[in-house]
Amino acid sequence: MKRIALFLGIVLFLGACSSVMITGRRQLLLVSDAEVLSMSATAYKQFIDSVPASKDLQNSALVSKVGDNIANAVFTYMKNNNLAADTSNYAWEFRLVQDTTVNAFCMPGGKVVFFEGILPMTQTEAGMAVVMGHEIAHAVAKHSNERLSQQMVASFGAGLADMLLANRSAATRQTINILYGIGAQVGVILPYSRKHEYEADRLGLIFMAMAGYDPNEAVTFWQRMAGDGTGSTLEFMSTHPSDGNRIAKMKEVIPEAMKYYNKQ
Repeated sequence: MKRIALFLGIVLFLGACSSVMITGRRQLLLVSDAEVLSMSATAYKQFIDSVPASKDLQNSALVSKVGDNIANAVFTYMKNNNLAADTSNYAWEFRLVQDTTVNAFCMPGGKVVFFEGILPMTQTEAGMAVVMGHEIAHAVAKHSNERLSQQMVASFGAGLADMLLANRSAATRQTINILYGIGAQVGVILPYSRKHEYEADRLGLIFMAMAGYDPNEAVTFWQRMAGDGTGSTLEFMSTHPSDGNRIAKMKEVIPEAMKYYNKQ
């Protein structure tokens, strides 16, 4: 029985391998896009129902503008590079909500939420594009699916092979609270690994460049984040790479991103 489970697991893992757009990194995706999008829609509705929309109409419009600009640029790239089939997985929506937390997130399928608390850090449209590009990158790279798949692999290793087979859909529903911290604590996605964060930084710079935003603005934004001076760890940064390492990596990636720079 153990050998059968191991064989099925290996076959399933090999069949579920995919690669991230542009970076080419191989990843394991054991959950269908339909299942992930279903979970995302449920979680997003619960979040939106629990947190009021921002009354700041000007910044709400700017969040939507920046989001549309970057999402459209990414879609154009995908369609021009034989990735058009993947575009059907996204129904982009961009919201600004009343919350002083310094945070933003993007759920699978393209539901992006900015908290008012991050606006003093973004300051400009380009600063907002830094955050937007990063969050959109998490969705396009399917990091949530990958994290869920990692959880399933861990469970499989413990002998719960059924999570990967007939009961997979039930398992994904049960793990919704692993992916999304909703309810008493609003809308904070399970921390991604540092590997995912660095990848989202890299793709985010490229995506904002595609949309006509200078990727050099990312360094300025993260320097503001690092120099916040509040004496406490910002929510947006609490599970992310250290400031110095992140900024250094971004400086390395900027020349690559500039190749995609579509100055408007």
